[in-house]
Amino acid sequence: MKKLFLYSILIITVSNCSSVKTSQQKEAILNSFSKNEIQMIMSSDSLTPMRVYKITSKSDSLVLRKKSGYIKPNPNDPIQKTFIKRLYRTVTDSMSLGVGIAAPQVGVLKNIIWVQRFDKENFPFEVCLNPIIVQYSEKKQTNREGCLSIPNRRETLDNRAYAILVEYDTENGEHKAEMVEGFTSVIFQHEIDHLNGILYLDHLNKEIKDAIKTD
Repeated sequence: MKKLFLYSILIITVSNCSSVKTSQQKEAILNSFSKNEIQMIMSSDSLTPMRVYKITSKSDSLVLRKKSGYIKPNPNDPIQKTFIKRLYRTVTDSMSLGVGIAAPQVGVLKNIIWVQRFDKENFPFEVCLNPIIVQYSEKKQTNREGCLSIPNRRETLDNRAYAILVEYDTENGEHKAEMVEGFTSVIFQHEIDHLNGILYLDHLNKEIKDAIKTD
């Protein structure tokens, strides 16, 4: 009877360990890059820019319209580190020279963006993981916007919030929240839109429709 009791405890313990392991495996898969994304990321070294997806390509457009997913910050993950560096090289490449870029613009559906901080000294680029806007100011601003994924076009938008409260993770896993104003807030709004499959042209179309309704 005693042996049977101990055997039952052993089975329960192994079962629980197996359940935890399976849960951890599922979480790891959820938070990691897909096999195809890994192939793209690791196809070149960290100094090489990646191809920017364009709306002029039907297959690219399908990717740009998809929502990106959560990425668990892991400074010890060589794939994550390589991707962050390659994404930076892409936005600062002489062929691009953008002020911001989002992961889906290079075909990687993860919540990662680079933003140039015009609100800081020397205008540094900063990477943000899992950024979300938790508050928008009622005050709006007008700016001309372009996009690396929409070649040879710039438009004036009037409906961007002047200030936003944004939360994000750093690549080292630190969680931050800050109020961002002016043009830098436009960059944040633009890039976070990309993570939700939204392009700045969608805002322009809405402005045009709203204008027609009020005429």
